[in-house]
Amino acid sequence: MYPTTLTQLARANPFCAPLFTLQKAEEPRHSPAEQGHSRRRLAAAAVSEGDSCEFGSSRYFVLCGFGGILSCGTTHTAVVPLDLVKCRLQVNPDKYKSIFKGFSITVREDGMRGLAKGWAPTFIGYSMQGLCKFGFYEVFKIFYSNLMGEENTYMWRTSLYLAASASAEFFADIALAPMEAVKVRIQTQPGYANTLRECVPKMYAEEGLWAFYKGVVPLWMRQIPYTMMKFACFERTVEALYKFVVPKPRSECSKSEQLVVTFVAGYIAGVFCAIVSHPADSVVSVLNKEKGSTALQVLKRLGLRGVWKGLVARIIMIGTLTALQWFIYDSVKVYFRLPRPPPPEMPESLKKKLGLAE
Repeated sequence: MYPTTLTQLARANPFCAPLFTLQKAEEPRHSPAEQGHSRRRLAAAAVSEGDSCEFGSSRYFVLCGFGGILSCGTTHTAVVPLDLVKCRLQVNPDKYKSIFKGFSITVREDGMRGLAKGWAPTFIGYSMQGLCKFGFYEVFKIFYSNLMGEENTYMWRTSLYLAASASAEFFADIALAPMEAVKVRIQTQPGYANTLRECVPKMYAEEGLWAFYKGVVPLWMRQIPYTMMKFACFERTVEALYKFVVPKPRSECSKSEQLVVTFVAGYIAGVFCAIVSHPADSVVSVLNKEKGSTALQVLKRLGLRGVWKGLVARIIMIGTLTALQWFIYDSVKVYFRLPRPPPPEMPESLKKKLGLAE
C-alpha cells in the first residue's frame, strides 16, 4: 500500500508522472487482434450509440478539420478591426499610443472601411491554420496516446496535450505564414496596398517567395507556445470545471450546458495564451512591416517594454477569440454527432497498482 500523500500527489499533479514505482501486476494475455483493438481506444472513452462515426476514423478527422476552419476563419475575420489597431499600435506606438486613439485615427484617415483592411488574407490564412491546428491536434493526440499506452496517457495527459498541440501548430503556421505576411503589410503600411490581389504580386515582385515565409520562424515562436497553452489549459480547465464547479457529472449535463463549460474554459485558456505569446506577436508585426530586418534585430530594437505594447488589446481579442473558437469547434462536433469523450478518468488497471481499487 502506498502512502496517502503520494497517491494524492499522483492524482492532482497536472504536469508530472507520479514520483514512485508502480507494483508489477499480472495482466491477462490478449490475442494480437484484441491488442490492436485496445490500442485504438486508448485516447477516448467508449463511443456513444448516437455518434455518427467512430472515434479516430477518417470522417472524424475530416470533420474536426472542418470545425477548425469555421472556428478560426470566422472568429479572426470578425475581429479584424481590433487586430488592425493592435498591429498599428505595435509598429507605430508614437502615433497611435492607445487602442482608442488607434481606432479614432484610423477612422479619421481611412473611414470606417479602413477598419476592415486585411480581412481577405485573414480569413484565408486562419482558415488554413484552423484546418491544420484542430485537425492535426486530434491526429497527434491519438497517435501519441497509442504510443504511450493507457496508463501513461492518463498520468502524462498534460504532456500529451502539449506535445500534440505543438506538433499540430508546426504545420499550421506553415499554412498561415503567407497570408499573415500579406495581412500585416496591408494593415501596417498605409498606401502600400489595399487588397489581397494588389498586395501579393507587389510583395512577390519586390522580395520574391521569401517575402511570404520570412515570418514563419517568429510565427512558430508566437503560435507554438500559444497553441500549447490553448489546448493544454483548455483540456485541464474543462476537467477542473466538471470536477470542482459544475454541480453534476458531465453525463447528466445537457449539450447546451456542456457548451457553456466549453466557452468558459476557452476564455480562461485565451487569457493565458495572449500573455505567453505576445512578445513574439510584436516581433512578427514589426518584421512583416519592414524589409531586410531579422527577428533578432527587431527584438533588440523593441526592448523589454516595447514587446509588451498592445497587450491589453490582445488579451481582449485572444480571450474572446479562444472562447468562441472552442465554442464553435465543439458545436460542430455536436451538430455532426461526432464522438466527444468526457474528461479522462484513471484506468482500472492503474487504480489496482496504486491500491485505489475497491
